[in-house]
Amino acid sequence: MANVFVIGGGAAGMMAAGRAAERGHTVHLYEKNDRLGKKLYITGKGRCNITNDSDIDTHLENIPGNPYFMYSAFYTLDSEATKAFFHKLGLETKTERGNRVFPVSEKAGDVVRALEKYLKKNGVVIHTNSTVKHILTQGQSVTGICLEKGKQIKADCVIVCTGGLSYAGTGSTGDGYKMARELGHTVTKLYPSLVALKTKESWCHQLMGLSLKNCAIAVKNEKGKAIYKDFGEMLFTHFGISGPMILSASRHIVKQLEKESYTIEIDLKPALEEKVLDGRILRDFQKYANKDFRNALDELLPQRLIPVMIDLAGISPTKKVHDITKQERKRLIEQIKHLTLTVCGTAGFQEAVVTCGGVCVDEIDPSSMASKKIKGLYFAGEVLDVDAYTGGFNLQIAFSTGYTAAENII
Repeated sequence: MANVFVIGGGAAGMMAAGRAAERGHTVHLYEKNDRLGKKLYITGKGRCNITNDSDIDTHLENIPGNPYFMYSAFYTLDSEATKAFFHKLGLETKTERGNRVFPVSEKAGDVVRALEKYLKKNGVVIHTNSTVKHILTQGQSVTGICLEKGKQIKADCVIVCTGGLSYAGTGSTGDGYKMARELGHTVTKLYPSLVALKTKESWCHQLMGLSLKNCAIAVKNEKGKAIYKDFGEMLFTHFGISGPMILSASRHIVKQLEKESYTIEIDLKPALEEKVLDGRILRDFQKYANKDFRNALDELLPQRLIPVMIDLAGISPTKKVHDITKQERKRLIEQIKHLTLTVCGTAGFQEAVVTCGGVCVDEIDPSSMASKKIKGLYFAGEVLDVDAYTGGFNLQIAFSTGYTAAENII
């Protein structure tokens, strides 16, 4: 049996440590924070979206970053097995819209406590407030770790589960990338992903906090080609736009945002073709024939959005509805179906759900998470160059890679 050190007490680290100990290894878990699972506490807005209740193919389809690296790991631990794992620990789950799986209690803390129970049950030695600075090697093999104050401790295997750069306040400060580089691994360029977007248009600030449901978006490049489309919910912020659709859309542009500009077209009424929408507007106009234009759109648009749409359509808000021309109506329809925003940046790593980029997966054995360069070295979780959309897919990556690494320690 091996002496295994796990660096990082997040989702991947706790799963890896618990499973390695369950298999009979001596396991020490090192966490730089004063408690485990700090980032888990804030996932899913504090509810913790554990996984997505869907098959392996669906999980792979929701990973835009190196999906097929995850094939073996998902067969080692899929979403069904993950749910069963938590049920065995006494954590009941429920499945919501989009097959998102949450604890019945809706408390992320209960997920952390279940994982802590797993660690203690299997005898994992937990070291909090313990920062690992370097992984020690001799030749091409792991020999141990070096802590922040210089103390060196011998180990047979090290599993790096240090996370990425997103939400640095939780301890994700890129430590694992530094360790990987020191040992000769390639770390691909890092970008904030699943992140809110900044826009040039100042009117977004007026709509801060307004949520839109059942709308559609199209992300277009400089040539006007749609590179991503989605349907669902979004939110206006003081600096731009956010919400589930926007977070997923961000993954498709973050790598090129410094070199290329993008626009996002919002279709506020995707269920209605322009001709049908025109008929709907005409019926509303008949109903409000003698009113000011600004008072005739309440049934069509959210109240706070009306002044912005009127302004963008270039129509006087006090013009009587019966005086609105066909051309003005056409301009209104154009704004409703193609409300356009220009992306000028992201909210950065501090607001990003995950990191895009990481330890190059070409240098990692996908069936074991073992380094192809250093014997006894493993990587799991967000530190790897694998990332997914929202919906529980990223946590499943963490659990599956952590479990796979632990399964393959000899």
